[in-house]
Amino acid sequence: MSGEKPKFPILRGPKEIIDRIIKALKEVYDPEIPVNIYDLGLVYEINVEGDPKNPIIHVVITLTAVGCPVSGVLAAYVEEAIREAVPEAKDVIVDVTFDPPWSPDYVTPEGRELLKAIFGYDVVEEWKKRMAQPQA
Repeated sequence: MSGEKPKFPILRGPKEIIDRIIKALKEVYDPEIPVNIYDLGLVYEINVEGDPKNPIIHVVITLTAVGCPVSGVLAAYVEEAIREAVPEAKDVIVDVTFDPPWSPDYVTPEGRELLKAIFGYDVVEEWKKRMAQPQA
């Protein structure tokens, strides 16, 4: 393994449906961080399969920490947002995974700008600097 972080999200399926899903996910927020889950890098995969007029949608998300108390609630919010955005969907499946664990490296450029506006500095860059320092 090269040690490189995977490139997320992985998108599979018709672009028009994927675009609607992404737009919907940008309206779902982590309750503890005021950035949408897409730009926060919590969406690992969006798969749209089958007939585009009646697709099956499978989304894989993660959380910022394993012990995050909102895992079930966030998955339900994601499912609801997708069902509203793609009402023709035959089924919407949302899985939560921690493999690989979330990393600030997954935050989109838009998400980084949102975090900068909130906190006044580049949170991701600061995290990278701290992680590069030898741990005492």
